[in-house]
Amino acid sequence: MTIRPIKKEDNATMARVLREVLIEMGVPKVGTAYADKALDMLYETYDEPRAEYFVIEENGKLLGGAGIAQLANYDGPVCELQKMYALAEIRGKGYGKQLMQICLDFAKKQGFERVYIETMPNMEGAQNLYKKSGFYYIDGPMGNTGHCACPVHMLKDLKEEHDG
Repeated sequence: MTIRPIKKEDNATMARVLREVLIEMGVPKVGTAYADKALDMLYETYDEPRAEYFVIEENGKLLGGAGIAQLANYDGPVCELQKMYALAEIRGKGYGKQLMQICLDFAKKQGFERVYIETMPNMEGAQNLYKKSGFYYIDGPMGNTGHCACPVHMLKDLKEEHDG
């Protein structure tokens, strides 16, 4: 299993993988990542400064991924962990934890001080991973991601980790 930055040729496969997970989770198609035009062009979406999308690959098969980018419509050193999804066949095997660490390390290197996440209430497995990674619940959204159907908001402070 390897975790690596996305390549342009991964776009179509990753769009299918992410939509498959969203359908499995019963996520509404409007107001969530499902409807994002970015889902069909992840490579291009994250091909900008301080952003990266990482994919999980095993034996040439793409099984999930996650991205880090500046939080939309927000001033300050806050990034968003975006589109973190994995196929059912690899959940519970530690891949998500490894992917999360790679994303957090990338965020720190880019100078971000906090990481924001939006998710759905029924995605309890994801929320458990977020909590184990140091995220905590906040009362409302930050920035404006366009994901109005995601009512769960979480935040993680990065600054204290690299200050000592």
